[in-house]
Amino acid sequence: MSGASGAPAPGPVRVRATVSGRVQGVGYRAACAREAQRLGVAGWVRNLPDGRVEIEVEGDRDAVEALLAWARRGPAFARVTEVTVTDVPPTGAGGFRITY
Repeated sequence: MSGASGAPAPGPVRVRATVSGRVQGVGYRAACAREAQRLGVAGWVRNLPDGRVEIEVEGDRDAVEALLAWARRGPAFARVTEVTVTDVPPTGAGGFRITY
């Protein structure tokens, strides 16, 4: 998540992350949504049929990076084994609210 020169790109960023591990059925989605709301990022969190959780968030670069750091740790009751992150072009977050 950095600009071509290695410096952070200005403005909002949007990413999609896929979280693997013991993350379904243990409240990971709800905990992630609460953390996203606390950080002030917009987006959504959903369970995937294969047992992973998908997160898509948009907001200030520092807040998005803080949420990704949280996603890698997860709440104490989850066991996160991998987080794959893909950059998505920001849309301006108009009406884009964190949901789960």
